[in-house]
Amino acid sequence: PDQISRWVPGPWQSLGTDGFGFADTRAAARRTFQVDAESIVVATLAGLADRGLVERSVVRDAFTELRIDDPTATRGVAQEGGDA
Repeated sequence: PDQISRWVPGPWQSLGTDGFGFADTRAAARRTFQVDAESIVVATLAGLADRGLVERSVVRDAFTELRIDDPTATRGVAQEGGDA
């Protein structure tokens, strides 16, 4: 996932699952690899906190509220189409 990072000016936040095999729902796979919407929100907030643009408490609160560390948080998440 970091293949292009050296050519991107400024900070780089990796979000990717290239090269991983996974047998679960799409929602569970996205949560596992932290590329679901909630994980992206927390990663973005963490990047802002690293730059001093938001308080670390904002990141902690989002992490807790969005249940990032709860593997069951994706149960019941609607799956979009596709045959993959």
